[in-house]
Amino acid sequence: MKKLLLDIVFENNSFVAINKPAGLLSIPDREQSQLSLKDMLIEKYGTIFTVHRLDKDTSGLIIFAKTEEAHKFFSVLFEGRNIEKYYQGLVHGIPSVKKGTMDGPIAEHGVQKGFYIVHQRGKPSVTDYEVIKEHKNFSLLQFQLHTGRTHQIRVHCKNLGHPLACDESYGDGKPVLLSSIKKKFKLSQHDDEERPMLNRLALHSYRLKFTDADGKVIDLEAELPKDIRALLNQLQKNR
Repeated sequence: MKKLLLDIVFENNSFVAINKPAGLLSIPDREQSQLSLKDMLIEKYGTIFTVHRLDKDTSGLIIFAKTEEAHKFFSVLFEGRNIEKYYQGLVHGIPSVKKGTMDGPIAEHGVQKGFYIVHQRGKPSVTDYEVIKEHKNFSLLQFQLHTGRTHQIRVHCKNLGHPLACDESYGDGKPVLLSSIKKKFKLSQHDDEERPMLNRLALHSYRLKFTDADGKVIDLEAELPKDIRALLNQLQKNR
């Protein structure tokens, strides 16, 4: 496996904020089947504490604490919802209401383990959304999470009728191909088949804002990754 480089957005003596690439586990899974971001941080810092996590295929900002004291501070911060969490994601179609709140309670499916649904027996779950860019078949949305349920944005988007692009669990899971966007698409003579423009969950943890233990406002951003930016560029060109 090629050596992954850590994309450190910010660090001090208390914590480190990383721009996690899609496809990398935040923390080790039960089987210890593959390298995780936490493993890489332990190798670099020796001791590291999990604060929150991102799905494997979600890219973007994630924080790890460097000390027990910082870990306690962040645990209280997240539990008290005193951290602003913003994501950006590409969804199928164009929502008719351009700005709103998705607040369906989320519960684990009764039969399918690891799959979540909007259901009255679920826990309260609140996601604000706003359409930032509209294209023919896709829209770029910004989300603000007010609760931290598993797969929250993915479940809420499915419930809205606009699942995230390339979402294998809550959407059609199909890759986005240039031929579906570009009218006069021609396959390059070197390729036997078309390579997808995007072939992973189109969700990115974009911004985290909070007040640290010293009362200083920390406002961190990680721009959309290259694959989503390239796709947005093509959607813009072929409107």
